[in-house]
Amino acid sequence: MFNTAPTTGSTEIARLLAEMNEKGGFPISVLTDRQGFPIASAANPDQDPDTQSAVVALVQKTASQVSNQLGMAQTDEISLYDAKGRRLVCRPFNANKHEMILAVIIPTKEQSYRRLTNQAVSAIRRQWKL
Repeated sequence: MFNTAPTTGSTEIARLLAEMNEKGGFPISVLTDRQGFPIASAANPDQDPDTQSAVVALVQKTASQVSNQLGMAQTDEISLYDAKGRRLVCRPFNANKHEMILAVIIPTKEQSYRRLTNQAVSAIRRQWKL
């Protein structure tokens, strides 16, 4: 029997994030609004999307203050590295006049992520128009 229940936009975005995580080996990804309120997430069982969303809000606030103080344009990407080489990558972007942030944990320094996050941002923008 086929499941005929419609999927919500956040369900579809969560599916897109899960697919990105699987392809990239990322343990967690979160899509938030500009204030850090979670829209969708995909995470391994040992990860906490709510905590990551709160951190994203702090990172965005700091980046906005730096941009304002230095007169810089909107940030393309914000990365925080830990001593073990893991990094939190925050990608601010707009989708249908809504400011969002895609945040992803990258497990190692050597791991590529930009192509996958670009693809996810494009897919989210397409989905957000629907």
